[in-house]
Amino acid sequence: MATPTTSTTQPAKFLEGDLMRHVMVMSFTSSIGLVALFFVDLVDMWFISMLGEPALVSAIGYASSILFFLTSVGIGLAIATGALVARSLGQGRPDRAKQYASHVLAVAFAGSALSSALVFLFSRDLLALLGASGQALDAGTMYLQIIVPSTPVLVMGMASGAVLRGHGDATRAMWTTLTGGLVNAGLDPIFIFGFDWGLAGAAWASFVSRFFVLGTALFFVFGKYEGLSRPTLGGLRLDIVAIFGIAGPAVLTNIATPIGQAIVTRAMSEYGDPAVAAMTVIGRLTPVAFGVIFALSGAVGPIVGQNFGGHKYDRVRGTLFAALKFCTVFVLVVSALLFLFRGLISDVFRATDEARTLIFLFCGPLSLMFVFNGILFCSNASFNNLNRPLWSTALNWGRNTIGMALPVWWLSSSFGAAGVLVGQTLGGLFFGLLGIWLAFKLVDHYEKQDASGDPPEPSSKPSLWRALNPLSKSR
Repeated sequence: MATPTTSTTQPAKFLEGDLMRHVMVMSFTSSIGLVALFFVDLVDMWFISMLGEPALVSAIGYASSILFFLTSVGIGLAIATGALVARSLGQGRPDRAKQYASHVLAVAFAGSALSSALVFLFSRDLLALLGASGQALDAGTMYLQIIVPSTPVLVMGMASGAVLRGHGDATRAMWTTLTGGLVNAGLDPIFIFGFDWGLAGAAWASFVSRFFVLGTALFFVFGKYEGLSRPTLGGLRLDIVAIFGIAGPAVLTNIATPIGQAIVTRAMSEYGDPAVAAMTVIGRLTPVAFGVIFALSGAVGPIVGQNFGGHKYDRVRGTLFAALKFCTVFVLVVSALLFLFRGLISDVFRATDEARTLIFLFCGPLSLMFVFNGILFCSNASFNNLNRPLWSTALNWGRNTIGMALPVWWLSSSFGAAGVLVGQTLGGLFFGLLGIWLAFKLVDHYEKQDASGDPPEPSSKPSLWRALNPLSKSR
């Protein structure tokens, strides 16, 4: 009888082969599932816009800022999963990778359940804080209270998908999110129009689809990689420092983005529901158009992690260069397409007057600026896999607070709603360039440290000084 292939016989696949090919394959395959989910969200917006109530579209915009916060917690935990799994595989320790994965999933469930409960209880207050009122406030509260209880399921699905990406299995990771997107797309018209549930129908479709994301991911994890180690309290105590050494800063890093989005939403609410509705359309259009760039960070992380674990610093550098080139070319091509079809996009979502002006602004020069967001995504993914997760935290918070709030405040005072959109893009430029410069410096630092024979830094508990100083020595 043939012996089944197990995780103990599967090599770390990124230690050899063409780096640009690895980056492209991982990015495109990972993005298919992501874009499917984001496309479903965009279709949701189209369906809701067909109901002829701008307040319902703006309700999704307000609610999305809060859902983005909860999802960001899951992204941070998924980053920890992928980094620890990839690094363990690069070190030739597949059993350790399974143990890390099981313990991160346990933490993911507990953490997301707590945060979801708090959001559920205070959903109306949080929406009001963002500027929602009247029908938008009522509809947004209803929308949140349907979706939020399913967040722990989604977060565990995201972490399970990260296990697959840590193994370099981008295709199966793609199918986890793609399955959820297909289910959501199939249920949307049935629930929204067939059952005449309106906005509630869109929420229930999302609720159901999250269970398919988790189920598909676990099916592949158990079917291909012998599942997970049985979590134990003693093992969790041993791993908790390593998990939170990456997950803690990664969660902090990712929740900076919804904080920044909340700043923008609050500023845009001053210009009424049509402006918020336009911002919501742009917010749903962006990840569909640039889904490959969103996936790029998840693609770069395992490649960097495996080569860092194998002490192949030239390939770590090569991965960063490949990611930069890929990001730049992709953004240029997509921005050109957005510009060509800006009129059609506005017509599909029935945007008129100021809303149409804002969509035209995004589909023109502002979309080009997304290249700097992509550069920052790559930098943050590198830091999470190079024992410097606090750098990701510092850069993302800098971009989404000072780097965003000041330009939004300054430009909106002169240019209104258009100034809010322009100000939102400026923080990415400075912090993206700073991030990639630091990433290359950090790789140089590790290479020199290895060559000098210095002992390696403890990956589970880097000091704050080391996290802030790329040129410091570890002794």
